[in-house]
Amino acid sequence: MSETQDARTAPHDAPAQLTGRLSLASVVTFGLAYMAPSLVMVIFGVIAVASAGTAPTAFIVATAAMFLTALSYAKMAGHFPVSGSAYSYARNLLGAPAGFLVGWAVLLDYLLLPMVAWLVQSLYLNAQFPAVPVWVWMLLNAVLTTAVNIIGLTLTDRVNKVLTALAVFLVLLFVAYCLVHLTHHAPHSYTAPFWNTHTTLGGVSAAAAVAAYSYLGFDAVTTLSEEARDARRTIPRAVVLVIAIGGLLFAAVAYVMQLVHPGGVFDNPQIVAYTMSVEVGGQTFADWTNIAGIVGGFASGLAVQLSSSRLLYIMGRDGVLPKRFFGALNARTGTPVLCIALTGAVSLFGLDLSLETATSFINFGAFLGFTAVNVCVVVYFVRNRGALGSGAARVLGYVVAPALGVCVTIYLMTQLSGVALTIGGCWLAAGFGYLLWLTRGFRRPTPELDLNEVVAP
Repeated sequence: MSETQDARTAPHDAPAQLTGRLSLASVVTFGLAYMAPSLVMVIFGVIAVASAGTAPTAFIVATAAMFLTALSYAKMAGHFPVSGSAYSYARNLLGAPAGFLVGWAVLLDYLLLPMVAWLVQSLYLNAQFPAVPVWVWMLLNAVLTTAVNIIGLTLTDRVNKVLTALAVFLVLLFVAYCLVHLTHHAPHSYTAPFWNTHTTLGGVSAAAAVAAYSYLGFDAVTTLSEEARDARRTIPRAVVLVIAIGGLLFAAVAYVMQLVHPGGVFDNPQIVAYTMSVEVGGQTFADWTNIAGIVGGFASGLAVQLSSSRLLYIMGRDGVLPKRFFGALNARTGTPVLCIALTGAVSLFGLDLSLETATSFINFGAFLGFTAVNVCVVVYFVRNRGALGSGAARVLGYVVAPALGVCVTIYLMTQLSGVALTIGGCWLAAGFGYLLWLTRGFRRPTPELDLNEVVAP
């Protein structure tokens, strides 16, 4: 039976399966929600300081860098439209053990990302309503998001679209207020936000490395391959559109904000969006701007938990994780309820963590997964040159671009903190130990992905 067959037409004794319901618009909205449109406002101050007042340039460079990896994800999603993302691609092209370790590394990212999303959301809410502690908001966010995702994909899709549209609207409203402010306070230069006398290649490069974290999650749309209509066409398009739309939005908002506040010197870079909102629209408008972060944060948490639970389900379905728990779908809702509940429970570990500590846990797995997908594209080309052809365009798309993507992602990995690298290395070592136990010292095969489950075009 195809994964996309509607559950209503399946035999009564057949196990519940993921079904293809999502349109291109739904998948793109999911990806944008995952990236959180208001994030550019949150981190603008940090990027502007690192780039000496050229934040839009840093975002443009980061977009170009991430676009290379996005093209690799798009190619792999077209060839292997299954829901395991980097994990599935590596298993098919690099071998089962390598695929397991890539999946294990990415698992750290996906398992803890919901916790980070809820922590960011809770910090916003605490700033707006300081009488309620962060840990209370954390629990409320986790419970509400988990409930929506358990009820089913249809409700998640509808809530996600509404919240993402509202978050984008509030971000654009902020930009509109900034533009009105600029009509009364004309900037000295319209090109300085792109390059000025204090700009250096090293500064822009370092700022772009930080800005690249804003794009983590664009790959999450590939975890919905088995729930998208016509996945071979929908998912590759969605991956590219999410990076293109997100990058354009980030760069445009950063440019306008840099015009309002030229240079890279701030009293407090972490609350620039709030102070700028007060400057351009007053206190009441600033409070509404903060709501944009809150709304976007809830939508992001919803999307993050959805993709995280899907990866856990795929690994459980393959027997890499205990199948009885992780590989089970609820027959009524068609969702991996136990996986969703587990990601919700992980939020308890974040009740006493700082945002800096929490985010340091996730970047290692993300960049390792990006690197693996770029390598997979090159391997796929080597194995299928006869079918693909060896023209210049093919070599450029399947060798040169992913090779550059590998260089970029490895560079970004070197920019991670020592804490992140240590935690990532320990997690990877633990995964290798688990693989040894699972295969009894490689005397047994690593649980394989059933390629018959690949979605038909």
